[in-house]
Amino acid sequence: MDLATVSTTPPTLRAPDRSVPDAGDAPNGALLGEGAVPEQAGSAPVRERRKSSLAGRMMAIAAGWILILLLAGGFALDRTLTRLVEENFDNQLNYMLTAMIASAEVDDNGDVYFNRPLGDQRFLEPNSGLYWQISGKGHDDWPSRSLWDRSLKLRTDHLDDKTHIYNSNQFADEPLRIAERSVYLPGSKTKWWFVVASSREEVDLQIRRIRSILAWSFAVLGLGLFAMAFVQNWIGLGPLRRVRAAIQDLRTTGANRINEPLPLEVQPLVDEVNALLAHSQLQAEEARTHAGNLAHALKTPLTVLTNAATAQAPDLADTVIRESRTMKRHVDHHLARARAVGRRAVGHAHTSVCESARAVRRAVERLYPDTRFDIAGSDTARVSIERQDLDELLGNLIENAAKYGGGSVFVTIDAEAGSKNCVIWVEDDGHGIPETERERIFDRGARLDTGKPGTGLGLAIVRDVIEIYGGSVSLGESEDLGGLLVKLILPRSD
Repeated sequence: MDLATVSTTPPTLRAPDRSVPDAGDAPNGALLGEGAVPEQAGSAPVRERRKSSLAGRMMAIAAGWILILLLAGGFALDRTLTRLVEENFDNQLNYMLTAMIASAEVDDNGDVYFNRPLGDQRFLEPNSGLYWQISGKGHDDWPSRSLWDRSLKLRTDHLDDKTHIYNSNQFADEPLRIAERSVYLPGSKTKWWFVVASSREEVDLQIRRIRSILAWSFAVLGLGLFAMAFVQNWIGLGPLRRVRAAIQDLRTTGANRINEPLPLEVQPLVDEVNALLAHSQLQAEEARTHAGNLAHALKTPLTVLTNAATAQAPDLADTVIRESRTMKRHVDHHLARARAVGRRAVGHAHTSVCESARAVRRAVERLYPDTRFDIAGSDTARVSIERQDLDELLGNLIENAAKYGGGSVFVTIDAEAGSKNCVIWVEDDGHGIPETERERIFDRGARLDTGKPGTGLGLAIVRDVIEIYGGSVSLGESEDLGGLLVKLILPRSD
């Protein structure tokens, strides 16, 4: 019994006799040709992504935040200091105004006079910048000597019980800050307006000095923060430059991993790079091994063909056909492994086991119409294997079961529900395989029944493809049918 003699892909899965192939029955890629990639209608060409600098983005973010914080902080500090200077200036005006009111009295004629002189000598100096004036309805304005030939224009149509302070531009060449208050003095029924005015030149000069100090102070602070951000980026991104240098050393020195100690934030990247290098090295080793195995497998058939042709054997045609089929089976075997490795590298697939098993059953039923096929188990089980590779695995196993069984083939999907992996059983009612031969049957070219045609590569393909995807295959005895039980353990798709 040769359980390993089966085609790489079930023959009828290609459906050569159909005018319109059934996409559900054919393996992925069968309708497009081996290795073909379907073009999606309307798909836009892939655009090259613009390269961006990580350091540039970090500096842009830092610059934006520094600028925002400096502007907000500068504005708040300017308003605070300006308010303090103006409040201090206003307090002095209010103090002078209060002193005037406290010193004012009304004489017998109803006019106002001071019972003591005001303390600030600037009230006596013409155009000194500090002025006072007392006005009352029905009385002449009484200005300070510093006003000289000028007078303050007041609005006396309202009542200010509290000190009212405001800016005034009534003197063209001298902006003023005025504090005024209306009071009724004892012994007088007249509403008197007491006013103290001071030039704003001094307070404006102080504000300009404060703003100048703030401007250059914040400019120096901003430049310092920018410099600190640049140094921080340079030092912080230093490990990435070391990683780049280490990768360059890999190409020049031939090393196979990065061993330089790096910070915790960069170490995961280095670990992934080392894992990728190890994976690439493993794939390269596998490719060399497969190339050597293929060359060794083709060496014997080529030697047979060469000897037959040299000896001009009478059965040369039959020999060529037989050995060509053998070489084709070897090539198909290694191509299947290469496809599985390539698909595994692309990413995890999500394939329905039930759909694949039913498609294979419909194909094998045409080859063995007298065999009964039963598929049971989960309809929703999905595995992380490409559909074409799963069809090839199940096609080899189901066709072997039909070829060497007694007429019944059972397929149970997700036989061990709840497991982390998906378990598939393929059973038949044949004679089975002795336990001592169950490991050897997976070797390339191993055959137990040499009476039927084959090359002994079917189960070898099954084992190799499953191992590439991280699964396993084992042989046992079917308790229900009494024949061979093939147990597949495949990675479940989340």
